Amino acid sequence: MKLIIFGSTGMIGQAVIKEALLASNVEAITLVNRSPAQIKHAKITKFLVTDLFDLSSLKDHLGDYDACIFCIGVSAAFMDEHAYTKLTYDLTMSVAHTLFRANPGLVFVYITGQGTDSTESGARMWARVKGKTENALLKLPFKAAYMFRPGAILPLDGIRSKAKLYDMLYLALTPLVQLVRLINPAWIPTTSDIGRAMLAAAEGKSAKLILNNQDIVELAASHKVQGQKIIPEKD
Repeated sequence: MKLIIFGSTGMIGQAVIKEALLASNVEAITLVNRSPAQIKHAKITKFLVTDLFDLSSLKDHLGDYDACIFCIGVSAAFMDEHAYTKLTYDLTMSVAHTLFRANPGLVFVYITGQGTDSTESGARMWARVKGKTENALLKLPFKAAYMFRPGAILPLDGIRSKAKLYDMLYLALTPLVQLVRLINPAWIPTTSDIGRAMLAAAEGKSAKLILNNQDIVELAASHKVQGQKIIPEKD
């Protein structure tokens, strides 16, 4: 399987890369980012694109993938709906349409969030915009499209959020999250769960197109990987 991953420097992107490098059936991984990805591995090819609305520099590299895992996301805090829509709906759909034209046989895997509003009419701005994005992706005639809606996540293996506020919250809430997982692991997936589940979806192994926390944990449990050592990039 050949993957193209957008947003690999964030927490979810890091989780997907970790599991993809361990997966024997993943033969190649292309990372597309706005900032450098500090990782090196024989499977990985990296492209730095400052404007993701313009992927013309990658036009000769978009046709040979089995799946795209799209992990780019921004916080809606302190943003108005127009700005948030541009960086969420507009950007995601621009990338999705570009990929579809290059490769309609692609599987598209998208990270949204718990509480996403499929009706597009609720009171929460971010949830409406995410719902609009999900609905538009599901209408594109890709081979398949999957929407991941995690809530709280337990980071493992040194994976951290790029957003300082989220990172501090995750660190502060880790004891509570671990306690909740002792009660029911399906309530809060780990980064490893999300990475494995996204790979399973990329292979078309999910019966559901929209996955919540429990769906993610169950799918991850059915998708074990074995593997290789991640080699950090040298300065």
